[in-house]
Amino acid sequence: MILHNKHILLGVTGGIAAYKCASLVRLLIKEGAQVKVVMTKSAEDFVTAKTLSVLSKNEVVTDFFDNNNNWNNHVHLAEWADAMIIAPLTANTLSKMANGLCDNMVMACYLSTKSKVFIAPAMDLDMYQHPTTKENLNTLTKNGNSIIPAESGELASGLIGEGRMAEPEHIVEFIKKELSINLPLAGKKILVNAGPTYEAIDPVRFIGNRSSGKMGIAIADEFAKLGADVTLVLGPSHHKPSQHQINVIPVESAQDMLQQCQNIFKNVDIAVLSAAVADYKPKTVAISKIKKKDTDLRLELTKTADVLETLGKQKKQQVLVGFALETDNLIEYAKEKITKKNLDFIVANSATEPGAGFGVDTNKITIIDKHNKVSNFKLKSKQDVAKDIVTFTLNYLKTNV
Repeated sequence: MILHNKHILLGVTGGIAAYKCASLVRLLIKEGAQVKVVMTKSAEDFVTAKTLSVLSKNEVVTDFFDNNNNWNNHVHLAEWADAMIIAPLTANTLSKMANGLCDNMVMACYLSTKSKVFIAPAMDLDMYQHPTTKENLNTLTKNGNSIIPAESGELASGLIGEGRMAEPEHIVEFIKKELSINLPLAGKKILVNAGPTYEAIDPVRFIGNRSSGKMGIAIADEFAKLGADVTLVLGPSHHKPSQHQINVIPVESAQDMLQQCQNIFKNVDIAVLSAAVADYKPKTVAISKIKKKDTDLRLELTKTADVLETLGKQKKQQVLVGFALETDNLIEYAKEKITKKNLDFIVANSATEPGAGFGVDTNKITIIDKHNKVSNFKLKSKQDVAKDIVTFTLNYLKTNV
């Protein structure tokens, strides 16, 4: 869903249509969004902060300072938001927005936000048609705001005409449509796995590796930015995606990773498996902590399930992408994996390359497709490498699927 886990900041101003904001909050929550509300003082004459607080499950901010004289940080609210909605937009607030005036929390958040802003005008017929109103709306459009057109109907004055705030259902649909415009992966479902797996030796010890999960997380973020519905199956990692809409499923062992990926894979369009899944695990796991002794400890290891190969056997129409991290014979081993694991292409990188591999913020990759076409990339930040991988995927979809 377009709004799933999106952070929506709703600014409510003092018009009669403010009563509709209760329904608007409820609908946004139903779409999976997280909602916070800021209100002008006059808005409280039409809908209570308590009502919107209960519906949004967040405290509603109405002033620069709370009852204990603590500052309500408008900058933090603005930075939190993935999108801001101002509804209803009165003629008074419209004029303030067009001229950069700041005398309440709604305006402070608006002037601080870098995210997309949607406005839903609500005023009487003559006010809505007034030349200064039209001029102010044009100014907001030029400044990058999206205007949700007012609707026609009976107005508070008794007149019938254009000026009613759009119905909450129409506002939500407008925002969903706007946020998905020009997003090439809108509607696509994508699976990414990332991070290491931990294979238990006893309740406190495990076999693991040095993967941080940064590369896979960056890939998930880039796919999400292009409108994809992304599920990230993430092994033990201190890092998290920046895109709030990503569905993160934490796992620990290779078996956990396999089960989750299998459950998701059948319903996705693209799967990018970047996780550093352990190849071996202890054959038996001690029930209690193994005590240190004078003699050596010997562990018998057994192979873990190969997540990538398993999905390759189950693959139907999906695009399946694997990773190959090697210390030698990188290209040779990567090409073998493409065939053996039924991949569309593979991202290869060397563990011995300076600035690449585990635990660093950069990477240097080579992408090889199933036709043995080799594409080499320079050393870059993992965010930029992720963009290269996602761009390669988009081009692959255009020419091969």
